[in-house]
Amino acid sequence: MECEIYQKRTGACERIDCDQADAGCAATTDRLAALTPDEFAWIRVTDPSQEELERLGKHLNLHPLAVEDAIQAHQRPKQERYGDVLAVALKTLWFVERTADVETGEVMIFLGPSFALTVRHGASDPTADAARRLADQPDMARLGPAGILHAVVDVVIDAYAEAAAQVRSDLTELERCVFSPARQDLTERIYSLKREVVEFRDAVQPLVPVVQPLTEAGDGRPRELVPYFRDVADHLTRTDTEVRALDDLLTSVLDAHLATVSTWQNDDMRRISAWAAICAVPTLIAGIYGMNFAHMPELDWRYGYPCALAVMALGAGWLYRAFRRNGWL
Repeated sequence: MECEIYQKRTGACERIDCDQADAGCAATTDRLAALTPDEFAWIRVTDPSQEELERLGKHLNLHPLAVEDAIQAHQRPKQERYGDVLAVALKTLWFVERTADVETGEVMIFLGPSFALTVRHGASDPTADAARRLADQPDMARLGPAGILHAVVDVVIDAYAEAAAQVRSDLTELERCVFSPARQDLTERIYSLKREVVEFRDAVQPLVPVVQPLTEAGDGRPRELVPYFRDVADHLTRTDTEVRALDDLLTSVLDAHLATVSTWQNDDMRRISAWAAICAVPTLIAGIYGMNFAHMPELDWRYGYPCALAVMALGAGWLYRAFRRNGWL
């Protein structure tokens, strides 16, 4: 658990010592009880226990359903209001380059009149980057808990854009392999990347209607934040459009690869058929002369055997040349 107290007038930050497992929560609640009207708190919790979060929820007057959602951590991006507390759920994303996987986590943000509570699940920590941004921009900290909401959402959406760029790089490499002369079975790689993009889309798409209401003044948010939320919404819309395009491109790449595999199979079948036809000529002649009838032409001729071999060679050579000219061999 981490807790910081911000001054609305100056944006100055005071850090509360929450290192001790039991005393940390008590110190946080004691300091929250002593907040002045010119102060607001930001409590950051990572993978909390149910008991810890229920204690904080009771002190902050959080709705039991909101606490339950934060503990379970299986929520779609959404925005809900419980009295004077706004709850926003976000999916965090990061790209694992070694395995080309898109990993997901979750962060829930609770905004009250004098506090912001973020509950994080997963390896990615957007709250740490958001805290650094607030430290570099004290003017945003002076805007109250809504400034924290903007900082966290901005960091999450910037991570979306970075992950989308890395997925596009992998897709470009797949396209190069699909249309290269080398024969590679890329079906599993393409399908695996498509599944990652679907997971990506499930995080980005539902977030668009969640962020859109934040671009309008009202609901207790300072008017100074409206342009910043509009900028965030614009970045999210661009990322959503790119993810949709990546999904469509992967479908096209998969279709192109399957068509290429079918072409390889057709080429192989033509090649096999051509060689079978070439081998059929000597087989036919040898089969006729191997039937052991008493009266067959050329059996007593001195040059019958060389003539039969010559006919076999000429017939096979003529077929080979014809197939070669037509591109079958």
